[in-house]
Amino acid sequence: MKKLVLMFAAALLAVSVSAQTVSESKSSDNFYLGVNGGVITATHPSTMGAANHCWLRDITPNAGLRLGRWFTPVFGLALEGNAYFKNLHHGNLQGTLVNSMNTSLLATINLSNWAGGYKGEPRCFELIPVMGLGWGHTFGSPTKDWKADVLTSKLGVDFAFNFGANKEWQFYVEPSINWALNGNGYQGVAYNVNKSGFQLNVGFNYKFRNSNGTHNFALAQLRDQAEVDALNAQINDLRGELAKKPKEVVKEVVKTQEVQVGNLVFVTFAQGKQNLTDEAKEALNTIAEGKHVQVVGTASPEGSKAFNKRLSQGRADVVADYLRARGVIVDEATGKGVQGVASNRLAIVYIK
Repeated sequence: MKKLVLMFAAALLAVSVSAQTVSESKSSDNFYLGVNGGVITATHPSTMGAANHCWLRDITPNAGLRLGRWFTPVFGLALEGNAYFKNLHHGNLQGTLVNSMNTSLLATINLSNWAGGYKGEPRCFELIPVMGLGWGHTFGSPTKDWKADVLTSKLGVDFAFNFGANKEWQFYVEPSINWALNGNGYQGVAYNVNKSGFQLNVGFNYKFRNSNGTHNFALAQLRDQAEVDALNAQINDLRGELAKKPKEVVKEVVKTQEVQVGNLVFVTFAQGKQNLTDEAKEALNTIAEGKHVQVVGTASPEGSKAFNKRLSQGRADVVADYLRARGVIVDEATGKGVQGVASNRLAIVYIK
């Protein structure tokens, strides 16, 4: 068992460096499509050009679509278009179903992933600021002064809630300030409160399935040559210790199969989880039926000692149960909790 624990510690050194690296994605990955709707009101009385227009009195409903893509867990872009209908206080002054429209190109920044790091799946709640420029147009205006094309700008924040079996759905509440930068189209460009409206929308996004089988970014399981060399050095040190044992112990060791890098199978888990992914099952499927193995589970240091002990044992047990179902002989399955500063969220299978 001492030999297995030493090998386990060496393996932790090899995988801890790449634990939070995101795997590469195709250009068609990480797209989402959503719908939204809500209301907008003049930010300032002079926004509407009359003194009797006031906050929360001139309310105009709107509905829109959003198509976006995340390039990293932190940064993305979205194309959004919204249609604005008749004013609930003044009615339909233009005589058309849609009084105006606005189309924007928005930058999206996931502050939750930026500040707290990406853990392999979206959090249940995230803060996502949005900002960008766009084009606004008014339809059916009674005068040419109203029938304007304007440069617009939007600044808001999405209070987003992710849900679904694979966190493929997202519901958000979005307050925002929307500017008509050049007023009615004939004024100078400026971020002026008198040329803005406060908008409150809610929306749903659906994140399309990616080439890796998930609906979100996946963490990479990297193994480069430097990591393999470091692991081999640990194995060689272990062999050196065994060679210094008394003769009678050496004879006993000779009967035991030498430990090779190929005799170890690594299974990684998401934070706080103990379920096997498809990639983990593929790795375990390489172990032949009838082989004898030992399994050691571990946890990362975020939780309490008692929780990490239970979680690591659960990870060892779920790997052992999967192997037994395939005809592999599991001699021992042990949870070790957090093992020093190099511990990580994984289970190691030692093939005898």
